[in-house]
Amino acid sequence: MTVSQVLIAVPEHPRGEGASAGHVRRIREAIEARGFEVRWAVDAADAEAVLRTEAGLAAALIAWELPGRQGVEEEPGGAAVLRSVGRRFQNLPVFLVMADDGLRDLPLWVSESVVGHVWPLEDTPGFIAGRITTAARTYQEAVLPPFFRALRRFDDAHEYSWHTPAHAGGVALLKSPAGRAFHDYFGERLLRSDLSISVGELGSLFEHTGPIGEAERNAARVFGADLTYFVLHGDSTCNRVVGHFSVTRDEIALVDRNCHKSVLHGLVVSGARPVYLIPTRNGYGLAGPLPPAELAADSVAARIAANPLTGQAVSPDAQYAVFTNSTYDGLCYDASAAARALAASTPRLHFDEAWFAYARFHPLYAGRYGMSVDEDSFPGPDRPTVFSTQSTHKLLAALSQSAMVHVRPAPRAPVGHDRFNEALMMHGTTSPLYPMIASLDVATAMMDGPQGRWLVDEAVTEAVRFRQEMVRIRRRIEEAGDRPPWFFGVWQPETVTDPGSGERFAFDEAPADLLRTEPSCWHLEPGAAWHGFPGLADGYCMLDPIKVTLTCPGIDAGGETADWGIPARVLTAYLATRHIVVEKTDTYTTLVLFSMGITKGKWGTLLDALMDFKALYDEDAPLDRVLPALVAGHPRRYAGVTLRELCQDMHDHLRSARLVDLLDTAFRDLPEPVEPPQLCYQRLVRGGTHRVRLLDAPGQVAAAMVTVTPPGIPVLMPGESIGASDGPLLRYLSALESFDRRFPGFGSETHGVTVDPDTGDYLVECLRPTAHEQAGPAAPPAQRGRDLRQSTV
Repeated sequence: MTVSQVLIAVPEHPRGEGASAGHVRRIREAIEARGFEVRWAVDAADAEAVLRTEAGLAAALIAWELPGRQGVEEEPGGAAVLRSVGRRFQNLPVFLVMADDGLRDLPLWVSESVVGHVWPLEDTPGFIAGRITTAARTYQEAVLPPFFRALRRFDDAHEYSWHTPAHAGGVALLKSPAGRAFHDYFGERLLRSDLSISVGELGSLFEHTGPIGEAERNAARVFGADLTYFVLHGDSTCNRVVGHFSVTRDEIALVDRNCHKSVLHGLVVSGARPVYLIPTRNGYGLAGPLPPAELAADSVAARIAANPLTGQAVSPDAQYAVFTNSTYDGLCYDASAAARALAASTPRLHFDEAWFAYARFHPLYAGRYGMSVDEDSFPGPDRPTVFSTQSTHKLLAALSQSAMVHVRPAPRAPVGHDRFNEALMMHGTTSPLYPMIASLDVATAMMDGPQGRWLVDEAVTEAVRFRQEMVRIRRRIEEAGDRPPWFFGVWQPETVTDPGSGERFAFDEAPADLLRTEPSCWHLEPGAAWHGFPGLADGYCMLDPIKVTLTCPGIDAGGETADWGIPARVLTAYLATRHIVVEKTDTYTTLVLFSMGITKGKWGTLLDALMDFKALYDEDAPLDRVLPALVAGHPRRYAGVTLRELCQDMHDHLRSARLVDLLDTAFRDLPEPVEPPQLCYQRLVRGGTHRVRLLDAPGQVAAAMVTVTPPGIPVLMPGESIGASDGPLLRYLSALESFDRRFPGFGSETHGVTVDPDTGDYLVECLRPTAHEQAGPAAPPAQRGRDLRQSTV
């Protein structure tokens, strides 16, 4: 069991002499006798170190006259520590140690920060320790969120289990050698908390009653929603639930092409007819935001009118729009501006915020998340109903697959709880894992109050430090003149401006506090060369500092290629040998996430690995020393090759194949839609499809989504025409196929494509031609739709 801690911050050394020191020492002994561990600090620096590192504190005893930081004489050390407590903890019981009758001289804010005052020589140590430990135990009980508190109480009751699951709290596992190993590995407490929905006192996930319902309502308060629902199958299920609820068969949905595949799955289930909105892209191949012009009502109307599928829609108006915020690469919108633009086209707006659950808890992201679109930021009858789906486990501290749906209904498109719950139950499970529910409850509690900002601020701070250090290292390498003057870059502004003073700084010379707190430092200024995205408005889009994109030599944000380069796939293959696994790798960029679990030691290790890669490249090290597993797996291809030779060979191939240009064209010039996604799925499960090679694919209609990683965005949707052999899609897929053959071990992860193991050919799932289509010229979309429906009967 975890031992809770009490901070004692007093000027006296724990072994000091004198009446006061001896009295405080006896208070410490009495606290420890009551089962608490005491952390002793003799000055403000020590106390603040304890506050930073010990989340298990249950109370604090702080001397007002505590020595402050060296060289800082503005206020007593006790005042600085009290301020730090307020930034780090919510409602932590703090007792202020007084040496004399100085109570009347204390600032007024101090009385709001403490629960009591202590004169060590006026009461017995046992009495003072009792006050402190009683307050500590009350705090420990209050700090637990609703469901986790109830789960712990139920576990402590030690009731016999007469319900599912059959392992009965782990007892069944003890009857098998493999089961015993499983039991010992995960522990009895986890297994005892794996319970059935039959446990009434814990509430119901689908009825939203009891402690579960209380936990969801608490989450709605903390995350700024009107309604919040816990989901145990990740943000993918959240997206399907919202899509299934918001749009029905043959209604129009506006869909960000830079969407997760689960968004499409929701459209398949609902039978909606998608109209895709096209994000901008830059020279690195990174997907940007949907530009303001793309969201304008006239632009949306034109896209709807030009789409062949919308002629059979039940209404010419879209019922639902969904877009990604923040994007995989950390681009987040002005949420109210985006909502205002799309409100003219749809009554329901869905922010897919899988990677952005922390946004509400730091002022840097003010107004950048879905639940910030409320009656204050968007008053009036045109405000749409807003959904936000969040993969809580990705960047907050919940167990994998734990997610939430947040809802802010508007009168324009009401969301009745009972009706939304029907959609939720269609996609949820009647056998929830209670530790997952508890983790959502605890993740919520961690973000409640000042600690939420403190946790996010720490992640932002570490990301800023890493970003600045990368620039400094690059500059030092260039200035040293003793090695080739190149290093990896970071995708970020080169200069920033302090809006208060107007002073402009080079990024690495900017005050860290400015970068940590000022959103304008991260805005994508219109036309700025560093980001490379056209068509943006001032303040419309911001780069999230905790999503750090490293850039490799070879290309820039404008798409200009160099004579030499280092493709990112080679770099990340090397990082993997150093046990550094990145989040995403594109052609010349790689993404690393600065979550709440990142430390200086962790990002310092990454810096060291990048420096080592540079040294290996500069010395032209043999590949079998740099990537030995690659050479062992493909000896005929890579034996005798050096690191620099591999990088140059791959760079030359990418440049001659124009892969980044082809990617940009394929994502910008969308395929022609021919059939709704749901119809393609019906054909897929009833044998109405076949796999064809790229050479035979021109003119065929895709039956399944094709998603290429990198960049992880669907390039072909079910029901879309694959196009001509010299069209953008087949040229792009053919270039990927050629790359995979030439560089085994570096192949793309392409969902929806099967690779022939003998030839390396890409095979794509396509609709089989119907009898009508085989008999004559291609029918118009409406006729093809009737033929396809008939063929599934």
